[in-house]
Amino acid sequence: MLKTIGFPISHKENENRRAIVPAHLKNIDHPELIFFEKGYGTVLGIGDFEYEACGSHIVSHKDVLLKDIICDPKIGDADYLTDLDNQTIFGWIHATQNRDITDKLLQSELTAFAWEKMFQKGRHVFWRNNELAGEAAIMHAFQCYARMPYETKVAVIGRGNTARGAIKVLNMLGADVRQYDRRTEDLLRDELEQYDVIVNCVLWDVMRKDHIIYREDLKRMKHNSMIIDVSCDKNGGIETSIPTTIKEPTYVIDGVLHYAVDHTPALFHKTFTWNNSKVIWKFINELQNEKYDEILSEALIIKDGKIIDDEIKKFQGR
Repeated sequence: MLKTIGFPISHKENENRRAIVPAHLKNIDHPELIFFEKGYGTVLGIGDFEYEACGSHIVSHKDVLLKDIICDPKIGDADYLTDLDNQTIFGWIHATQNRDITDKLLQSELTAFAWEKMFQKGRHVFWRNNELAGEAAIMHAFQCYARMPYETKVAVIGRGNTARGAIKVLNMLGADVRQYDRRTEDLLRDELEQYDVIVNCVLWDVMRKDHIIYREDLKRMKHNSMIIDVSCDKNGGIETSIPTTIKEPTYVIDGVLHYAVDHTPALFHKTFTWNNSKVIWKFINELQNEKYDEILSEALIIKDGKIIDDEIKKFQGR
């Protein structure tokens, strides 16, 4: 039986990313089963009539949430999870690190496909979003720092897509950049005093109990230095890291400015939406038809209110 899919507007602070645009909606097999909240594309300069012209429907927020499948980029942070009932969600969830999110999914007996778990032959399907996270974090954080990158010496931790994005922008803006990874964490701690800015792009292993940079390390950093935690795992790679918002992106601990916005691609929501839309339409078709390829099957973390993902079970002791 074909499934209906609803696309709500996120209420998360400054979250203007959208999942799909009309140019790619045309590839959907059954657009008549797609429902968008009124004004869905307004922040992108896209009118409701453009979605309707593809055969989809414009409805209220309440009606969107009645559909079989709810697709929302930051759905793990959505304020409506407990209003759902035995439905499917599709988006960034990050349930492993957030027991409260997992509890909501179980309580509502939801089925969840997590974007963070979607990989194709080892590469993250949404790799461009990860790269954009690094790019956007650098541009925003340095504005908060009130210094130009070309005045600074920067250490970047990580060798993945997020680090590549951060380094690309840092190089373009003239920063003196050095790169570290898991193998050279101890070396970074030895050389900490050299840097004006530390950029953490490491996807933190939730089973680790240690940190790359401890609070006591902040005392050895340069006066008025900055940590940009793009990964922004609470008390993760950076012990003093606490996720922040676009509205209030920074805080200071022991004289070190911390930037830990947890959805930096939202700063460039038009760029994100276009790149995301090019990727996502294929999976929308699969969800509608309940015919999942290996990528979607591996991204299934919770089914009918029961945990499928072993990482969640292990980390949360369930």
